Amino acid sequence: MDEEGKTRVRERFVVAAPVAGRLDRITLDEGDPVKPGTVLAHLHPAPLDPRSRAEARARLEAAEAARREAAATVRKARAGLEQAARNEDRARRLAEAGTLSKQAREDAELERTTRAQELEAALFAERAADFQAQAAGATLMEAGEEPEGTQALVNVCGESIRGCLEMRCPVSGRVLRVYEESQRVVPAGTPLLEVGDPAAIEIVVDLLSTDAVKVRPGDAVIVEHWGGEGALRARVRRIEPSGFTKISALGVEEQRVNVIADFVDPPGPLGDGYRLEARIVVWEGKATLKIPSSALFRRGDQWNAFVVESGRARRREVEVGHFAAREAEIRSGLSPGETVILHPGDRIDEGVRVAPIAP
Repeated sequence: MDEEGKTRVRERFVVAAPVAGRLDRITLDEGDPVKPGTVLAHLHPAPLDPRSRAEARARLEAAEAARREAAATVRKARAGLEQAARNEDRARRLAEAGTLSKQAREDAELERTTRAQELEAALFAERAADFQAQAAGATLMEAGEEPEGTQALVNVCGESIRGCLEMRCPVSGRVLRVYEESQRVVPAGTPLLEVGDPAAIEIVVDLLSTDAVKVRPGDAVIVEHWGGEGALRARVRRIEPSGFTKISALGVEEQRVNVIADFVDPPGPLGDGYRLEARIVVWEGKATLKIPSSALFRRGDQWNAFVVESGRARRREVEVGHFAAREAEIRSGLSPGETVILHPGDRIDEGVRVAPIAP
Protein backbone atom coordinates (compact mmCIF):
# COMPACT_ATOMS: atom_id res chain seq x y z
CA MET A 1 0.00 0.00 0.00
CA ASP A 2 1.19 3.48 -0.91
CA GLU A 3 0.71 6.60 1.20
CA GLU A 4 2.36 9.95 1.81
CA GLY A 5 4.44 10.29 4.95
CA LYS A 6 6.96 12.53 6.61
CA THR A 7 10.10 12.30 8.68
CA ARG A 8 10.38 13.41 12.30
CA VAL A 9 13.07 13.47 14.94
CA ARG A 10 12.73 10.29 16.98
CA GLU A 11 13.32 11.96 20.34
CA ARG A 12 12.73 15.66 20.91
CA PHE A 13 12.78 17.70 24.09
CA VAL A 14 10.91 20.93 24.84
CA VAL A 15 12.73 23.19 27.30
CA ALA A 16 10.17 25.13 29.34
CA ALA A 17 10.39 27.82 31.99
CA PRO A 18 10.40 26.09 35.42
CA VAL A 19 9.14 29.24 37.13
CA ALA A 20 7.45 32.48 36.22
CA GLY A 21 9.83 35.34 35.55
CA ARG A 22 11.50 37.62 33.06
CA LEU A 23 13.16 35.84 30.15
CA ASP A 24 16.27 37.35 28.58
CA ARG A 25 16.48 37.40 24.78
CA ILE A 26 17.44 33.96 23.43
CA THR A 27 20.44 34.23 21.12
CA LEU A 28 20.32 30.70 19.69
CA ASP A 29 18.83 30.09 16.25
CA GLU A 30 17.16 27.06 14.68
CA GLY A 31 19.84 24.61 13.57
CA ASP A 32 22.49 25.68 16.09
CA PRO A 33 24.34 22.68 17.59
CA VAL A 34 24.00 22.08 21.32
CA LYS A 35 25.36 19.55 23.80
CA PRO A 36 24.58 18.63 27.41
CA GLY A 37 25.22 21.65 29.61
CA THR A 38 24.90 24.26 26.86
CA VAL A 39 23.16 27.37 28.24
CA LEU A 40 19.93 27.84 26.29
CA ALA A 41 18.27 30.71 28.11
CA HIS A 42 18.47 33.00 31.16
CA LEU A 43 15.44 33.50 33.37
CA HIS A 44 14.98 35.96 36.25
CA PRO A 45 12.36 34.37 38.52
CA ALA A 46 9.56 36.28 40.18
CA PRO A 47 9.37 36.08 44.02
CA LEU A 48 7.51 33.05 45.40
CA ASP A 49 4.50 33.26 47.68
CA PRO A 50 3.72 30.38 50.12
CA ARG A 51 1.33 28.73 47.68
CA SER A 52 3.83 28.84 44.83
CA ARG A 53 6.51 27.42 47.11
CA ALA A 54 4.25 24.48 48.03
CA GLU A 55 3.49 23.87 44.35
CA ALA A 56 7.21 23.93 43.59
CA ARG A 57 7.89 21.28 46.23
CA ALA A 58 5.14 19.09 44.75
CA ARG A 59 6.57 19.50 41.25
CA LEU A 60 9.99 18.55 42.52
CA GLU A 61 8.68 15.39 44.18
CA ALA A 62 6.83 14.41 40.99
CA ALA A 63 9.96 15.07 38.92
CA GLU A 64 12.08 12.95 41.25
CA ALA A 65 9.58 10.09 40.92
CA ALA A 66 9.70 10.41 37.12
CA ARG A 67 13.49 10.31 37.26
CA ARG A 68 13.45 7.05 39.24
CA GLU A 69 10.92 5.59 36.81
CA ALA A 70 13.10 6.58 33.84
CA ALA A 71 16.13 4.93 35.45
CA ALA A 72 14.15 1.70 35.87
CA THR A 73 13.09 1.87 32.21
CA VAL A 74 16.74 2.19 31.18
CA ARG A 75 17.66 -0.92 33.17
CA LYS A 76 14.80 -2.85 31.58
CA ALA A 77 15.71 -1.68 28.07
CA ARG A 78 19.38 -2.58 28.59
CA ALA A 79 18.43 -6.09 29.73
CA GLY A 80 16.15 -6.47 26.71
CA LEU A 81 18.95 -5.44 24.36
CA GLU A 82 21.38 -7.91 25.94
CA GLN A 83 18.85 -10.73 25.51
CA ALA A 84 18.11 -9.71 21.92
CA ALA A 85 21.86 -9.70 21.16
CA ARG A 86 22.16 -13.24 22.52
CA ASN A 87 19.15 -14.36 20.46
CA GLU A 88 20.65 -12.79 17.34
CA ASP A 89 23.95 -14.55 17.93
CA ARG A 90 22.18 -17.92 18.29
CA ALA A 91 20.10 -17.24 15.18
CA ARG A 92 23.22 -16.38 13.20
CA ARG A 93 24.94 -19.64 14.19
CA LEU A 94 21.83 -21.70 13.40
CA ALA A 95 21.43 -19.97 10.04
CA GLU A 96 25.05 -20.67 9.16
CA ALA A 97 24.45 -24.31 10.05
CA GLY A 98 21.39 -24.39 7.77
CA THR A 99 18.87 -25.15 10.54
CA LEU A 100 17.17 -21.74 10.63
CA SER A 101 15.35 -19.86 7.88
CA LYS A 102 16.58 -16.55 6.52
CA GLN A 103 13.36 -14.89 7.67
CA ALA A 104 13.88 -16.06 11.27
CA ARG A 105 17.41 -14.68 11.23
CA GLU A 106 16.20 -11.33 9.87
CA ASP A 107 13.53 -11.25 12.59
CA ALA A 108 16.24 -11.73 15.23
CA GLU A 109 18.31 -8.91 13.70
CA LEU A 110 15.27 -6.62 13.63
CA GLU A 111 14.51 -7.43 17.26
CA ARG A 112 18.04 -6.47 18.30
CA THR A 113 17.84 -3.22 16.31
CA THR A 114 14.48 -2.39 17.88
CA ARG A 115 15.78 -3.07 21.39
CA ALA A 116 18.81 -0.87 20.73
CA GLN A 117 16.53 1.98 19.68
CA GLU A 118 14.36 1.43 22.76
CA LEU A 119 17.46 1.72 24.95
CA GLU A 120 18.49 4.90 23.15
CA ALA A 121 15.02 6.36 23.73
CA ALA A 122 15.10 5.29 27.40
CA LEU A 123 18.47 6.96 27.93
CA PHE A 124 17.14 10.12 26.32
CA ALA A 125 14.07 10.01 28.59
CA GLU A 126 16.31 9.49 31.62
CA ARG A 127 18.37 12.56 30.75
CA ALA A 128 15.19 14.55 30.17
CA ALA A 129 13.72 13.40 33.51
CA ASP A 130 16.94 14.38 35.28
CA PHE A 131 16.73 17.80 33.63
CA GLN A 132 13.10 18.21 34.71
CA ALA A 133 13.97 17.27 38.29
CA GLN A 134 16.77 19.80 38.38
CA ALA A 135 14.57 22.45 36.78
CA ALA A 136 11.88 21.80 39.39
CA GLY A 137 14.48 22.18 42.12
CA ALA A 138 15.50 25.52 40.63
CA THR A 139 12.30 27.08 41.91
CA LEU A 140 13.01 26.13 45.50
CA MET A 141 16.62 27.20 45.15
CA GLU A 142 15.47 30.63 44.12
CA ALA A 143 13.15 30.70 47.16
CA GLY A 144 16.09 30.16 49.49
CA GLU A 145 16.00 26.32 49.65
CA GLU A 146 18.72 24.26 47.98
CA PRO A 147 17.43 20.80 47.02
CA GLU A 148 20.17 18.27 46.46
CA GLY A 149 21.28 17.81 42.86
CA THR A 150 20.06 21.10 41.40
CA GLN A 151 23.41 22.89 41.26
CA ALA A 152 24.47 20.98 38.14
CA LEU A 153 21.63 22.54 36.17
CA VAL A 154 20.99 25.96 37.58
CA ASN A 155 23.96 28.24 38.07
CA VAL A 156 24.35 31.91 38.72
CA CYS A 157 24.29 34.16 35.68
CA GLY A 158 27.68 35.62 36.55
CA GLU A 159 26.50 36.99 39.90
CA SER A 160 24.80 35.62 43.03
CA ILE A 161 22.81 32.38 43.04
CA ARG A 162 19.64 34.40 43.56
CA GLY A 163 18.31 36.53 40.75
CA CYS A 164 19.01 34.46 37.59
CA LEU A 165 18.54 30.88 36.39
CA GLU A 166 20.47 29.29 33.54
CA MET A 167 18.39 26.86 31.47
CA ARG A 168 20.82 24.20 30.26
CA CYS A 169 20.46 21.65 27.48
CA PRO A 170 20.02 18.03 28.65
CA VAL A 171 21.03 16.27 25.38
CA SER A 172 23.23 16.58 22.33
CA GLY A 173 21.67 17.67 19.06
CA ARG A 174 20.46 20.86 17.46
CA VAL A 175 17.92 23.55 18.18
CA LEU A 176 14.81 22.55 16.25
CA ARG A 177 12.62 25.49 17.16
CA VAL A 178 12.76 28.68 19.23
CA TYR A 179 9.35 29.47 20.72
CA GLU A 180 10.25 32.63 22.67
CA GLU A 181 13.02 34.66 21.08
CA SER A 182 12.43 38.12 22.52
CA GLN A 183 12.78 39.30 26.08
CA ARG A 184 9.51 39.19 27.99
CA VAL A 185 7.79 37.97 31.17
CA VAL A 186 6.71 34.32 30.89
CA PRO A 187 4.57 32.17 33.20
CA ALA A 188 5.80 28.84 34.56
CA GLY A 189 5.65 26.06 31.99
CA THR A 190 6.04 28.31 28.93
CA PRO A 191 7.87 26.42 26.12
CA LEU A 192 11.12 28.22 25.27
CA LEU A 193 13.01 25.97 22.83
CA GLU A 194 12.82 22.55 21.28
CA VAL A 195 15.98 20.48 20.86
CA GLY A 196 16.70 17.07 19.35
CA ASP A 197 19.04 15.14 17.06
CA PRO A 198 17.95 15.60 13.41
CA ALA A 199 20.24 12.73 12.38
CA ALA A 200 18.09 10.27 14.39
CA ILE A 201 14.87 10.44 12.37
CA GLU A 202 11.99 8.07 11.76
CA ILE A 203 9.14 7.87 9.25
CA VAL A 204 5.51 8.57 10.14
CA VAL A 205 2.82 7.39 7.71
CA ASP A 206 -0.86 7.82 8.54
CA LEU A 207 -2.96 5.04 6.97
CA LEU A 208 -6.64 4.38 6.89
CA SER A 209 -7.49 2.20 9.88
CA THR A 210 -8.77 -0.48 7.47
CA ASP A 211 -5.30 -0.59 5.88
CA ALA A 212 -3.34 -0.25 9.13
CA VAL A 213 -4.74 -3.55 10.47
CA LYS A 214 -2.91 -5.34 7.63
CA VAL A 215 0.50 -3.94 8.59
CA ARG A 216 2.82 -5.79 10.97
CA PRO A 217 6.07 -4.74 12.70
CA GLY A 218 8.99 -5.79 10.52
CA ASP A 219 7.19 -5.21 7.19
CA ALA A 220 9.45 -3.73 4.54
CA VAL A 221 8.94 -0.10 3.49
CA ILE A 222 10.15 1.40 0.20
CA VAL A 223 10.66 5.17 0.40
CA GLU A 224 10.20 6.99 -2.90
CA HIS A 225 9.92 10.59 -4.16
CA TRP A 226 11.87 11.91 -1.19
CA GLY A 227 13.91 14.35 -3.27
CA GLY A 228 17.00 12.24 -3.90
CA GLU A 229 17.94 9.57 -6.41
CA GLY A 230 16.60 6.04 -6.09
CA ALA A 231 14.50 4.52 -3.32
CA LEU A 232 15.44 4.06 0.33
CA ARG A 233 14.67 1.00 2.42
CA ALA A 234 12.97 1.09 5.81
CA ARG A 235 11.10 -1.25 8.16
CA VAL A 236 7.94 -0.84 10.19
CA ARG A 237 8.73 -0.56 13.90
CA ARG A 238 5.36 0.18 15.44
CA ILE A 239 1.68 0.64 14.63
CA GLU A 240 0.24 3.14 17.08
CA PRO A 241 -2.65 1.67 19.10
CA SER A 242 -4.87 4.75 18.88
CA GLY A 243 -6.35 6.27 15.74
CA PHE A 244 -7.53 9.80 14.98
CA THR A 245 -10.03 11.53 12.72
CA LYS A 246 -8.77 13.37 9.65
CA ILE A 247 -10.73 15.28 6.99
CA SER A 248 -9.79 14.16 3.48
CA ALA A 249 -9.37 16.47 0.50
CA LEU A 250 -12.98 15.65 -0.46
CA GLY A 251 -14.25 16.69 2.96
CA VAL A 252 -14.87 13.13 4.20
CA GLU A 253 -14.05 12.15 7.77
CA GLU A 254 -11.54 9.28 7.86
CA GLN A 255 -10.16 7.27 10.73
CA ARG A 256 -6.37 7.21 10.38
CA VAL A 257 -3.61 5.40 12.27
CA ASN A 258 0.07 6.37 12.43
CA VAL A 259 2.57 3.72 11.33
CA ILE A 260 6.16 4.32 12.47
CA ALA A 261 9.12 3.01 10.45
CA ASP A 262 12.90 3.19 10.79
CA PHE A 263 15.35 3.76 7.96
CA VAL A 264 17.48 0.78 6.93
CA ASP A 265 19.44 2.84 4.40
CA PRO A 266 21.08 6.11 5.51
CA PRO A 267 18.50 8.92 5.15
CA GLY A 268 21.08 11.26 3.64
CA PRO A 269 20.06 14.94 3.73
CA LEU A 270 16.54 14.29 5.03
CA GLY A 271 15.69 16.26 8.16
CA ASP A 272 12.75 16.77 10.47
CA GLY A 273 9.33 17.14 8.81
CA TYR A 274 10.40 16.26 5.23
CA ARG A 275 7.79 14.85 2.86
CA LEU A 276 8.13 11.44 1.21
CA GLU A 277 6.07 8.60 -0.24
CA ALA A 278 6.15 5.25 1.52
CA ARG A 279 5.21 1.93 -0.04
CA ILE A 280 4.56 -0.63 2.72
CA VAL A 281 4.96 -4.24 1.60
CA VAL A 282 2.24 -6.26 3.38
CA TRP A 283 2.33 -9.16 0.91
CA GLU A 284 4.62 -10.38 -1.86
CA GLY A 285 4.69 -13.39 -4.13
CA LYS A 286 6.53 -14.89 -7.08
CA ALA A 287 5.18 -15.34 -10.64
CA THR A 288 2.17 -13.18 -9.80
CA LEU A 289 -0.27 -12.14 -12.53
CA LYS A 290 -1.37 -8.54 -12.05
CA ILE A 291 -3.24 -5.87 -13.99
CA PRO A 292 -3.89 -2.16 -13.41
CA SER A 293 -6.73 -1.81 -10.92
CA SER A 294 -8.38 0.73 -13.26
CA ALA A 295 -9.22 -2.17 -15.62
CA LEU A 296 -11.50 -3.79 -13.00
CA PHE A 297 -15.19 -3.11 -12.43
CA ARG A 298 -17.94 -4.72 -10.40
CA ARG A 299 -20.87 -6.61 -11.90
CA GLY A 300 -23.04 -7.78 -9.09
CA ASP A 301 -20.80 -9.41 -6.50
CA GLN A 302 -18.12 -10.37 -9.03
CA TRP A 303 -15.06 -8.51 -10.34
CA ASN A 304 -14.90 -8.22 -14.12
CA ALA A 305 -12.52 -6.97 -16.79
CA PHE A 306 -12.76 -6.43 -20.54
CA VAL A 307 -10.23 -8.33 -22.66
CA VAL A 308 -9.49 -7.52 -26.31
CA GLU A 309 -9.99 -10.59 -28.53
CA SER A 310 -9.80 -10.24 -32.33
CA GLY A 311 -10.45 -6.51 -32.07
CA ARG A 312 -13.55 -6.86 -29.90
CA ALA A 313 -14.19 -6.39 -26.19
CA ARG A 314 -14.95 -9.58 -24.25
CA ARG A 315 -16.07 -9.44 -20.63
CA ARG A 316 -14.38 -11.84 -18.24
CA GLU A 317 -15.18 -12.66 -14.65
CA VAL A 318 -11.97 -12.64 -12.66
CA GLU A 319 -10.91 -13.63 -9.17
CA VAL A 320 -8.96 -10.83 -7.52
CA GLY A 321 -6.46 -11.41 -4.73
CA HIS A 322 -4.46 -8.60 -3.18
CA PHE A 323 -4.91 -4.95 -4.10
CA ALA A 324 -2.17 -2.32 -4.27
CA ALA A 325 -2.60 1.39 -4.91
CA ARG A 326 -2.61 1.00 -8.71
CA GLU A 327 -2.43 -2.76 -9.33
CA ALA A 328 -4.36 -5.89 -8.43
CA GLU A 329 -3.41 -9.56 -8.24
CA ILE A 330 -5.41 -11.82 -10.59
CA ARG A 331 -5.83 -15.40 -9.39
CA SER A 332 -8.04 -16.67 -12.22
CA GLY A 333 -9.94 -15.46 -15.29
CA LEU A 334 -7.01 -13.98 -17.23
CA SER A 335 -3.85 -15.32 -18.83
CA PRO A 336 -0.42 -13.70 -19.11
CA GLY A 337 -0.06 -11.57 -22.25
CA GLU A 338 -3.74 -10.78 -22.75
CA THR A 339 -4.74 -7.15 -23.40
CA VAL A 340 -7.21 -5.52 -21.00
CA ILE A 341 -9.12 -2.25 -21.40
CA LEU A 342 -8.29 0.49 -18.94
CA HIS A 343 -11.09 2.66 -17.55
CA PRO A 344 -13.93 0.89 -19.39
CA GLY A 345 -16.76 3.41 -19.81
CA ASP A 346 -20.45 3.01 -20.61
CA ARG A 347 -19.69 2.69 -24.34
CA ILE A 348 -17.71 -0.52 -23.77
CA ASP A 349 -19.86 -3.64 -23.81
CA GLU A 350 -19.64 -7.27 -24.82
CA GLY A 351 -18.64 -7.58 -28.51
CA VAL A 352 -17.99 -3.90 -29.12
CA ARG A 353 -15.21 -3.35 -31.67
CA VAL A 354 -12.20 -1.63 -30.14
CA ALA A 355 -8.87 -0.45 -31.43
CA PRO A 356 -5.68 0.30 -29.48
CA ILE A 357 -4.83 3.96 -28.93
CA ALA A 358 -1.53 4.97 -30.47
CA PRO A 359 1.02 5.99 -27.81
